[in-house]
Amino acid sequence: MLFLLAEEIKKEECRKWNEMKNIAVILGDPRLPDSAKPGGKFDEDDLDTVERLKQALAQLRDYTFSYFDNHSTLESDLKARKSAAGISFAFNLCDEGFKNDPRREADIPEMLNRLNIQHTGAGAYAMGLCYNKLKTLRKVRELKSDIGIPQTTLLLKGNWNPKKLNKFRLPVIVKPNCGDGSVGITQRSVAYNVEELAQALEEVSNVLHESDLSILVQEYLTGADLTFGVIGNPGNFTSLPITKEDFSRLDFDPKLPRISGYEAKWYENSPYWNIKSVPANLPKETEELQKETNDKIIKDSLFLFEKFKCRDYARFDWRLDDQGTPKLLEVNPNPGWCYDGHLARAAEFAGINYSQMLDKILKSAERRLKLE
Repeated sequence: MLFLLAEEIKKEECRKWNEMKNIAVILGDPRLPDSAKPGGKFDEDDLDTVERLKQALAQLRDYTFSYFDNHSTLESDLKARKSAAGISFAFNLCDEGFKNDPRREADIPEMLNRLNIQHTGAGAYAMGLCYNKLKTLRKVRELKSDIGIPQTTLLLKGNWNPKKLNKFRLPVIVKPNCGDGSVGITQRSVAYNVEELAQALEEVSNVLHESDLSILVQEYLTGADLTFGVIGNPGNFTSLPITKEDFSRLDFDPKLPRISGYEAKWYENSPYWNIKSVPANLPKETEELQKETNDKIIKDSLFLFEKFKCRDYARFDWRLDDQGTPKLLEVNPNPGWCYDGHLARAAEFAGINYSQMLDKILKSAERRLKLE
């Protein structure tokens, strides 16, 4: 009797194992340089972040996970895994780009398509479009004219007349047109006079890659810095709470511009390191205006999610002008997935822990791919 019971338990375990989906998790390559990071490579914090990811995924009992981070052999490794054990779909968490090159972010979905492996997240079209900030804003204007975007001018490295910089309505913020991880955006990127503008242009020029020498000069928006994250797909969205950057830790120095740039992401000794994302709750007297603003941000973001061909999850960065009008800064079709990132922070405010957030992304992909 005990033998039969043990056999039944074993069969049930085998059945559950066979029903589990085999997920190939694709990550950045810790062996290679990474120009977006301060030291130019993965450090202990990056490795800890990956370990926390693995721990969170280990809690999901519907899947088995195998990890792929060697980009030198990535395509052949995926092909071998698919032949040997099968891949239900890939969890594309490589927001660094192929070979840690942010210009090659779209190479990963292209490779997966080549191997006939379905995957989470956006495809090459959305990643290629959204990597270019000016193309993104122009596409937004083309799609829906009532979505606010900041006044923006494109300059090419070295191709400006210093005497004509006073034509800009100051203050402005200067940033690379193409880039990732807020590279090139620091407190000195905000210019209040022509001399500061010339300096900002010079500093941004120094971080540009030779493949794209374009620089954006944008109106500096002084209202709330907002982020809206979404998990799911049209018809089945989970809208996460809108968050804002809390700049109160900078109150000791009114001269510090209220931005969340490279220093906020990477420099622990910077005052910007203390900036935190908090729920975007405005004072009671502006509650009606807040609801109207939030509703527009959500409506416009979900519209762009579909038009930009985002899939499964995305993040939209907005900022209010001095009149409280929301203006879109960026669309992130392949946003950061780390445990302490904007998406996870917003999910936490909704009562969704890190493991649950990852599960929601996977389940959204399953529904879209009809693999449930």
